[in-house]
Amino acid sequence: MTRARSLALAALVGAPLACYRGPAGGGGGDGASDGTGGSGAADSTGGTPDAPELGGVGQVGMRRLSRDEFDNTIFDLLGDDTRPGALLLAEDVVDPFDNQIENQSANRPLIEALEQLAGDIATRLLADTARRDTVVGCQPSGVADEQCLREFTTRFGRRALRRPLADDEVQRYVDLGLMFANDEQDFYAGVGVILRVFLQDPEFVYRVELGTETSEPGVFRLSDFEVATRLSYFLLGTTPDDALLDRAEAGELSTSDDVRQAASDLLADARAMDRIDRFHSMWLGYYRLPHPADLTNAMRTETRMLLEKTIVQDKADWRGLFTSSGTFVNDLLAQHYGLPSPGGDAFAWVDYGDSGRKGLLSQGSFLSVAGKYGDTSPTQRGKLIRKRLFCQTIPPPPPGVNVDEPPPEVTSPCKIDRYNMGQIDGCDSCHSLMDPVGFGLENYDQQGRFRTTDAGLPECVIEGEGEIDGNPFQGPAGLADLLAEEGLLDTCIVYQSYQFAMGHPVGDDDQRYVDDLVTGFSENGYRFDELMLGLVSDEAFLYRREEEG
Repeated sequence: MTRARSLALAALVGAPLACYRGPAGGGGGDGASDGTGGSGAADSTGGTPDAPELGGVGQVGMRRLSRDEFDNTIFDLLGDDTRPGALLLAEDVVDPFDNQIENQSANRPLIEALEQLAGDIATRLLADTARRDTVVGCQPSGVADEQCLREFTTRFGRRALRRPLADDEVQRYVDLGLMFANDEQDFYAGVGVILRVFLQDPEFVYRVELGTETSEPGVFRLSDFEVATRLSYFLLGTTPDDALLDRAEAGELSTSDDVRQAASDLLADARAMDRIDRFHSMWLGYYRLPHPADLTNAMRTETRMLLEKTIVQDKADWRGLFTSSGTFVNDLLAQHYGLPSPGGDAFAWVDYGDSGRKGLLSQGSFLSVAGKYGDTSPTQRGKLIRKRLFCQTIPPPPPGVNVDEPPPEVTSPCKIDRYNMGQIDGCDSCHSLMDPVGFGLENYDQQGRFRTTDAGLPECVIEGEGEIDGNPFQGPAGLADLLAEEGLLDTCIVYQSYQFAMGHPVGDDDQRYVDDLVTGFSENGYRFDELMLGLVSDEAFLYRREEEG
């Protein structure tokens, strides 16, 4: 690459990175386009839009694509199924999700990784003639076919930046592409450099929300294109497709009814089930399991099929995930659990019968998550249930306590005795919240198999008796019944869904929004699809509040 070409590329890529401020800089926008679309950003007279009367508009910062969202987007834009982000991008999990604003600031390793990814992705595309021709969408008449470059830039840029490009933006990309095409005497060298620039653009890497300031200072009405982006990444985990962008351009995402209809259409997309699975696996922590690939895949398939049956096929009460009387297994998993085998590698529904299992809490995916010291940990299991299922906060351990050391053996090798007798002063108040919950699941090992004694200690009989806030239970089935009876899940799942959708935990500004979602979830029979539709069709979904500081 010549010095002149390097400087030209650096100027086009570096200028946005250096100058772009994003939402914190104000509602007018510092990018190349105002990003407005349709008629949703202002009132019917073209003036300042009114703020929503009901409140509930939370602070939302500029969210970077998660590693999973990046890879999904690259596949949908370019047909590249190599999951390149998984090789170079960090998985920024912030208790419990990977798409949170916290911990998403730009840094040198990120910028360098994006540069390498952009180059590698472009190289793979140009080497695959069929995929390249599909993405470019026109056949060049020669090395310097300006019209074909313009068509590609206009069409691809709209998908990549999730808004139409202004004429002067398109021209800058075309001019750069022509420079490289002429220098290399290769039209596709121009395509390659344009692609590399798009994939490093802040508006590609980040989900930019500027909007138009409303009558309430600091509250902004999102453009229809920004609403399309919120919708698509929440429900599908990927960039808006042309159909959704067409809706935005036509002003058909301007009202809550518009958004609900668009969301309903997106939920019919097969990718919506992938997103539902992603949400639940990150929420409960089983997105990564410590088992051989065949067992891991079987456990993940079991849970996904239960999710799909309950939420998508039956459109049933979401709480049935925890109280179902059976599960999906193949021969491998059935033998692992000690359940009847369906006969083959295909998954089939089997009843739990009198096995003591019930619902998701007795599946290997969930039971494999919270281990420690090479075995199950009643403390970690109890903590997981308190935090993820009840949305409760567990205080940190006292200063100076080494949490990496298991409880001492004291006078007994049995786990329950070591936990009950070996507590350190000052730790018992928190452990009393966690350990009794976890001990109710101790009859199931870290692979979800039933057992009656501690590992390698036949003299240590496991009773499997648990307790939550004075309510006793026995095993996963008893815990599931208790959760259903006490309504302990109903509010927490709404809070978790909101955090997943908006990229931050529920704050004071969000409370009205979330309270209404809790009410709607109950009124709609605890259907998870209705929770998602209610979340996006609340008027507050169309707005953002500027971050303080």
